[in-house]
Amino acid sequence: MAVSLQGRRRSKSLFQKLSELNIIIIVVVIMIASIGIALLYSVAGGAVDPWAKKQVIRFVIGMIGMVVIALIDIRVWMFLAYPFYFLSLMLLVVVSVMGQTGMGATRWINLGFMNLQPSELMKIALVLALARYYHCLAKEETGQYMRLIMPLFLIGVPVALVLMQPDLGTALLIIIGGITILFCGGVRLWLFVAGFIAMIPVAFGAWNFMKPYQQNRVLTFLNPERDPLGAGYHSIQAKIAVGSGGVYGKGFVQGSQSQLNFLPEKHTDFIFTVLAEEFGLMGGLGLLVLYIILLAYALIVSMSVRSQFGRLLSFGIAVTFFLYMFINMAMNLGMVPVVGVPLPLVSYGGSAMLTLLVGIGFVLCVAIHRDTTISRGGAFA
Repeated sequence: MAVSLQGRRRSKSLFQKLSELNIIIIVVVIMIASIGIALLYSVAGGAVDPWAKKQVIRFVIGMIGMVVIALIDIRVWMFLAYPFYFLSLMLLVVVSVMGQTGMGATRWINLGFMNLQPSELMKIALVLALARYYHCLAKEETGQYMRLIMPLFLIGVPVALVLMQPDLGTALLIIIGGITILFCGGVRLWLFVAGFIAMIPVAFGAWNFMKPYQQNRVLTFLNPERDPLGAGYHSIQAKIAVGSGGVYGKGFVQGSQSQLNFLPEKHTDFIFTVLAEEFGLMGGLGLLVLYIILLAYALIVSMSVRSQFGRLLSFGIAVTFFLYMFINMAMNLGMVPVVGVPLPLVSYGGSAMLTLLVGIGFVLCVAIHRDTTISRGGAFA
């Protein structure tokens, strides 16, 4: 269905939109990113190079983008949902052809000033595309089997491209995020139950198709001590760092595991263990509270918005953010196998930082336009 851009005369003024920006959420975002920058300063031995300074620059750029996205009319983003999705898809194709390889996987495009990871963009692009698709369907159409073909295609193609990199963790995040939108869009519950039952034998059979390092991650998760100096090293050192922090931590730039380089990937996937070691249980809970505020805001916006597109977009962003947070923290605590999922707005990395700020920008945009009614064709009522 074509999306109309009619109704501009009813748009809010720029001043009105600026006045409706949620300052509390912006402050929370700044606080979370500041924690990450401080931890990057710490793991570098009390230096802004090589990570903290770059992270500050990326965060400032991302914040500007976040505010710009929030101020743009929501119907523009609905109009651009499919183009943004196909652009992200084309970038995934480029990665498979001429992407940059690192740590045994081809996931990045070298832009010179940063390495872009298109699979991160796809997490947001998929939410946009599915939100538009289900917004344009009548309520009675969402339960029709033929209406599942397009969303399954939108989910399946990027998942296949990501698995080719290979990146099983990101592929699972895309699948879970996409299925959540399908459920909220109105797909019948029994179809999910049937699909889950059908996937059980497939999951067992998939073991034979997993890469050796992926199998090793699962086996190490079940028993890290089976290879304490190899595959189990990450998990064991992370648990030592978290446990040694106690209630209040060892102090800023005083973590022995991180400062003495026992902790691997301390600036990316395992940065939460640095927080737990240096600031203890209270530091970890403080960060968790900030995350919960962001998630609660996105869910409240989702429940209060008038349009189906805005509702699904805000909820989808909340789910994506939650998956980042939960999987990273659970991985650091040894609750799930080690996968390459960064801690939101804290771990070092340009693609994840910018993608998450873009997502928060969309939530703020939905909040500003919560009272906008959009017809299934896209025109304002």
